[in-house]
Amino acid sequence: MKTFAAIDIGSFESAMKIFEFSAKTGMKEIDCIKHSLDLGSDTYAKGKISRDKMDDLCHTLKEFADIMKAYKVEDYQAYGTSAIREMENSTIVLDQIEQRTGIKLSVLSNSEQRFLDYKSIASKGDAFQKIIEEKTAVLDIGGGSIQVSLFDNDTLVSTQNLRLGVLRIQEYLNYVHPRNSQYEALVEEIAMAQLATYKKIYLKDKEIKNVIVMDDYLAPWVVKASRMKGSGVIAGIASDGSVTPAGLEKLLNYLKTHSASQLADKMDIAEEKVILVYISAVLTQRIAGMMGAERIRFPGVTLCDGIAYEFAEKHKLLKNVHDFEQDIIACAININKRYMGSRKRSENIDHIATTIFDSMKKLHGLGKRERLFLRIAAILQDCGRFISLTNIGENSYNIIMATEMIGLSHAERETVASVVRFNHGNFDYRGQMGSENKTVNRSSAELDKGSYLTVAKLTAILRLANSLDRSHKQKLEGLKSVLKENTLVLTTDTMEDVTLERRYFESGTDFFREVFGVQPVLKQKKNF
Repeated sequence: MKTFAAIDIGSFESAMKIFEFSAKTGMKEIDCIKHSLDLGSDTYAKGKISRDKMDDLCHTLKEFADIMKAYKVEDYQAYGTSAIREMENSTIVLDQIEQRTGIKLSVLSNSEQRFLDYKSIASKGDAFQKIIEEKTAVLDIGGGSIQVSLFDNDTLVSTQNLRLGVLRIQEYLNYVHPRNSQYEALVEEIAMAQLATYKKIYLKDKEIKNVIVMDDYLAPWVVKASRMKGSGVIAGIASDGSVTPAGLEKLLNYLKTHSASQLADKMDIAEEKVILVYISAVLTQRIAGMMGAERIRFPGVTLCDGIAYEFAEKHKLLKNVHDFEQDIIACAININKRYMGSRKRSENIDHIATTIFDSMKKLHGLGKRERLFLRIAAILQDCGRFISLTNIGENSYNIIMATEMIGLSHAERETVASVVRFNHGNFDYRGQMGSENKTVNRSSAELDKGSYLTVAKLTAILRLANSLDRSHKQKLEGLKSVLKENTLVLTTDTMEDVTLERRYFESGTDFFREVFGVQPVLKQKKNF
């Protein structure tokens, strides 16, 4: 038995869930504590939070710390999302929180947050797995933005972030002071400008069967209503927390025809939260309608469930039900497709690079995560050709940095982008890396040593793999790689003429030898 606490500091609410993990019961929630705390309104409007809200946040976290002690929590993970992420002084705020409460709060990038939200749905087990085998959209509605992820045949097809968060829209509505009768039309106008572009580029003619909705506004009420007996709007909600498009329309009409005080009493929420529920309902109804969804599902999970699920994964406390790494790879494959990359070549380079990587585990000291970075870099190494054939490395770098990949942090995405850049050009020994908003040059002494060496090692492997397919004809079938003392022996049984590959291979081993101190050798079993 292991006890774990997951803490989520959101835009409108701070929450902590206590979980127990055991071989018998798996992952079991034993308590959930929530505090309404509107950080988003300050952050999105001013870039900082007020002193009073900072005091409230620290008070809440102190309470969480006391509750963890009472439950004898063995480990915890605390995350801040967009309200913390978009603060101008987030580093100062995080340090002050730790000093005042003893809780170390980390900030999730948008892609990391959405990946954990996605894992929270997967924590439902077989039900989630069965749903995404059909054409499914995961609609993750936050205070600052919406993430839309499309699945087909258990594969992540695409994921995109839209700055249509509930609190952002509320701030705009507060600014224009609309009448109650105007709310729905205004929310639709704000949303459809971005949704129309999204549909044209990513949705096209795809037919979506299921929409899975995650939010902190509408979903909790729908889940609660699904467990109650009664009539009226509740009759349109199934016991599994799902509704049909007609049921969703009925639910939206219910919200429109009742006062804020009536709805607050019915939902058992603060009156000021009612407008957020309404905005989320309008967004959900419009997006589900645009997709032609047959069923809208509210699984009733939160980011805390995803945090706990990931903790259980890392510590092997649960049996995995879904290959999340493959979702990240699928995302990279679809980005490559979007920029007209060759799938056959990217698959070939991926295979060669991972073959080399796996044969050198004892030498390079890199792990499973770095292997994933290498695979993504191999898949996306030529995406910059879409822009120009003369500056592929820089163009590829810019594309990767501008394209969010669910499951990768900003720093991890930069590692991948840098490997791709240096695969095409000279390696920057000064340790050139970017920041969140701009690219800066820093000396190797200033660059984190681990990141610098990871980029160097993965670049050396990718360059070597790339040299073995210079003809773009995937000649080296059945390639095997064996590390023998100071030599890396690459053996192929191809009957093809590999004169071109051999020439590029021989001229391209210098950097590999510099990084690893090993001489690569190419052998062909059957020569001409």
